[in-house]
Amino acid sequence: MKAVVQVVTSSEVRVDGASVGKIADGLFVLLGVTNEDTKAEAELLAKKVCDLRVLCDENDKMNLSVLDTGGSVLVVSNFTLCADTKKGNRPNFMNAARPETAEPLYEYFTECVRQNGVKTVENGQFGADMKINALLGGPVTVLLDTDTWRKQK
Repeated sequence: MKAVVQVVTSSEVRVDGASVGKIADGLFVLLGVTNEDTKAEAELLAKKVCDLRVLCDENDKMNLSVLDTGGSVLVVSNFTLCADTKKGNRPNFMNAARPETAEPLYEYFTECVRQNGVKTVENGQFGADMKINALLGGPVTVLLDTDTWRKQK
């Protein structure tokens, strides 16, 4: 499972002109689900996102997590994070989980973020053509990949 985590002062997802998810201060998360992912990866990644100390404290140091600040999280599914670009110029998306597998894990990841203590968690619309507005803070962008942690064991 892969995530691009960005600190935002606001973020909104629109589908067909209608807002489907919107947050103020917090984290915007693009989530990619691979063929190998299970609930275990969703749980691990959700905890990491919630505990990630990328928000600034009173001394302007990145010392705080979204849990520490009471911030929000907006999660948007993004199969293109699973692209294989080793050969040629056209990405191969065979590593991305099929929708019938990816959608339940995406929803489970979101629920895990809530269970970890984030009070406001919003979503995009799985599989939709989404338009995203995000006012990035910092900018701070962190790439997370559960494969990295699995290989370190």
